[in-house]
Amino acid sequence: MILASKSPRRKELLSVISREFRIIPAKGEENIPDGTSPKDAVLMLSRQKAAEIYSRYKNETIIAADTVVAIDEKILGKPHSEEEAREMLRELSGRVHRVYTGVCVIFADGTTENFAEDTAVEFYELSDKEISDYVATGEPMDKAGAYGIQEQGALLVKRIDGDFYNVMGLPIAELSRRLKGSGKEII
Repeated sequence: MILASKSPRRKELLSVISREFRIIPAKGEENIPDGTSPKDAVLMLSRQKAAEIYSRYKNETIIAADTVVAIDEKILGKPHSEEEAREMLRELSGRVHRVYTGVCVIFADGTTENFAEDTAVEFYELSDKEISDYVATGEPMDKAGAYGIQEQGALLVKRIDGDFYNVMGLPIAELSRRLKGSGKEII
């Protein structure tokens, strides 16, 4: 089995399901056509990543995932600057947003499972100082939506409705059920 991701969080989460897998990150461009819904975007991007790795490793099961944060159907990617991170966090402050993770599994026989999870996350009302202090940690800079729920970003979250691990980047319970339900000997 191959995890097509360099994310340390996805590696950690997949190890809950299986101890035996390799990591070979996909390197392709992540282009989302304008007007694509967040759910369709993560389904498409996870398929692209899985297909890229499967094209080189056809006798392996490939697992790829992509996560986006969206508010009012607007996708918030990874911030490119501290100011952009502050802007994203101001936009999320006191509001409910959604985290979508698309997962694509391509089995060694070429069959595919592609699904998306959706979790609602509500932030506390955040002061400018709270936002600046959080951005100063550096944590928001490599995370969709400018926060990580598994680290100090947890202090921003009032409540979630849905799969916590989906917000971290891999809905492991649903993935495990789909892998087991496939009838293929992989885990």
